[in-house]
Amino acid sequence: MFTKILSATALSISLSGALVATAAKAEVRLDLANEYSATSLVGIADQFFIDAVKEKSGGEVVITPHYGGALGFKSKDHFDAVGDGAVPIAGTYTGVFTGIDPIFTLSAMPFLTPSIEKAKAMFDVARPYYDKVFAKSNQKLLYASPYTPTGVWAKKSVKSVDDLKNLKIRTYDAAGVTTFKAIGAAPIQLSWADVVPQLGTGGISAVLTSDESGISGKFWEHLSHFNALPYSVAINMTHMNLDAFNALTQEQQKALTEAAAETQKANWKRISERVQSNAKILKEKGVTVVSAPAPLVKELRKAANAVLENWKQDMGADGEKILSEYTKKAGG
Repeated sequence: MFTKILSATALSISLSGALVATAAKAEVRLDLANEYSATSLVGIADQFFIDAVKEKSGGEVVITPHYGGALGFKSKDHFDAVGDGAVPIAGTYTGVFTGIDPIFTLSAMPFLTPSIEKAKAMFDVARPYYDKVFAKSNQKLLYASPYTPTGVWAKKSVKSVDDLKNLKIRTYDAAGVTTFKAIGAAPIQLSWADVVPQLGTGGISAVLTSDESGISGKFWEHLSHFNALPYSVAINMTHMNLDAFNALTQEQQKALTEAAAETQKANWKRISERVQSNAKILKEKGVTVVSAPAPLVKELRKAANAVLENWKQDMGADGEKILSEYTKKAGG
């Protein structure tokens, strides 16, 4: 009798251990780094993806987000961090990767994709090129998250080139630095985590970014005007270490791929809705929203020409092909 009980107990323990081992083997935990807040458009996009992955994988793949740069990585660090496996997944404004490959300048090329529709057309055309560059560095592009259109947050309306002269303005990439420097401003490229502190100390007095990012950073505490420009609709990209992806089972890989496709579709829909809700928030916070006059836009376009021409030279035949396909898809 004792032997039977002991055997039954041993069998029970063995089965329990097997189940735990199976569960431990099945569950995969991954971290996701993002320099922006959980309530930002890109933060919401990443959370949508995380939830979709959990559902589609039956809870086997659990992704933990770390917003606000909580893991200690700034956006410019993400390419190497993900490629090396220091962090499995990251959501990044990829304009900071322009020194790695010129294709990343496209994500916010000045005055090339001024509307949401054109930004989507450009991403659809350029995606194979992005995929190729990420793959070369042991990474997989999951999806893109567009921001709302870019403008200039300042203490007053920006009506002319004179209003930009010597203006200490933060830009988010090298293309912005080149453009605003050419027109006489004093631009400085800053990572998002450094923007609000610099506003507080007077290190900068204007910011080139979207209304969305300004709302996320409560810019109205420092700046009273948002000057809308047909500058760009910048793109954030969420990318994953390829070794980490390949280590997943086929079913788990399918869950991530399907979740990424659904997230991508939802992102483009969400941005249009966000433009409307942001307008209400800016009004409630007393922010003055103005559109930059046509003569100023013309001068800024002229200043940005060098960025596009340099990009064409760097990209060669691929650059011409991308622009040609984009022109056809976007309707000129």
